Amino acid sequence: MRDLAPRLMEWQAAGARCALASVVAVRGSAPVRTGAALCVHEDGTALGSVSGGCVEGTVYDLAREVLDSGEPRCLSFGYADDDAFAVGLMCGGEIDVFVQALDDGTARVLAAAQLAAAAGRPVVVARVMAGPAGGGGSVAVWKDGHLGSTGSAGLDLAVLADARRTLGRDDTAVRTHDTGAADPARVLFEGWAPPPRLLVFGADAHAAAVSRIGAFLGYHVTVCDARATFTTPERFPHAHEVVVDWPHRYLAGTRTDHRTVVCVMTHDPKFDVPALTEALGRPLAYVGALGSRRVQARRRADLAEAGVSPEALARLHAPLGLDLGASTPEETAVSFAAELVAVRSGRTARPLTLLDGPIRPATAADRHGTADRCAAGTDPVHQRSTAAVPSH
Repeated sequence: MRDLAPRLMEWQAAGARCALASVVAVRGSAPVRTGAALCVHEDGTALGSVSGGCVEGTVYDLAREVLDSGEPRCLSFGYADDDAFAVGLMCGGEIDVFVQALDDGTARVLAAAQLAAAAGRPVVVARVMAGPAGGGGSVAVWKDGHLGSTGSAGLDLAVLADARRTLGRDDTAVRTHDTGAADPARVLFEGWAPPPRLLVFGADAHAAAVSRIGAFLGYHVTVCDARATFTTPERFPHAHEVVVDWPHRYLAGTRTDHRTVVCVMTHDPKFDVPALTEALGRPLAYVGALGSRRVQARRRADLAEAGVSPEALARLHAPLGLDLGASTPEETAVSFAAELVAVRSGRTARPLTLLDGPIRPATAADRHGTADRCAAGTDPVHQRSTAAVPSH
């Protein structure tokens, strides 16, 4: 939904009515993740996707119905065993989809979330799916502030506390809060974390290809090299930042976290050894280096001499990438991206035809379990909050 929010704001500013359909639960090998969204304008225009095409038409029709009625809906979709042409996910997975009409309050919340995210601040958007007062209330929450309301002062306090505990996570979850009434409140939480960083050290053709595929994967890409002649925005149009500096010095002075990826594309020890020494001393998601087996053997010896521990050296992906037979910069970038996705997902990177089990990696939401289905009127809960709503 985050990617569609700017267009939603344009529609809302123009006075148009629109509906927002969000995937709130995923089970099995469904083709999308929680948080995927489809927006439908009153004139019939549609943006986004909730299923990769399997149930898109039905969700679109449901969104049009919600626009007419104003009442939010939640439905489950799964594989249609008896009729291959019935509405269902042919991949064999199941999804729950929540649909609501976008009102002025939710629009203001989304606009505030957009501003916070654009400033690099983690934000959580919470939307009430159902509760004693019905659904529709929404809140944008960031570290030192919030905007909006669930419609209940007590529920607001619980939602704010819950949202701030999950700031910085880029995921979607439905949680149930005990309001003291007969029906608990179900709240959809969507985390908008700043995009993870990809730091590419070295200004060559391989770096250009890696920066392009990194941006495609959703990373905030920085290319850094000390050689000003080669380190220009024109040579790296897909990078968000192009920095002329010594790689190790830039890395020592920049922000990184557990999602940050570092790729060293140079073949010069005076550049790559200090940069890798700095990178391997940080808790990063991935540290890789380009180069032949001979270059890597020399590099590892140099790193060990520089004081890098055997445990830290074991985290180095060098040569980076998977065994795809890559030779061109573009093929090498694909090899790197494939390894990065496998590392991030904790998967084997083996051909799927040789494996059994789910194709889609399990998410935190899957591990918490969401066996109940919206269509049955039950709670499609990713997590159940143990905190009761404070009385007031």
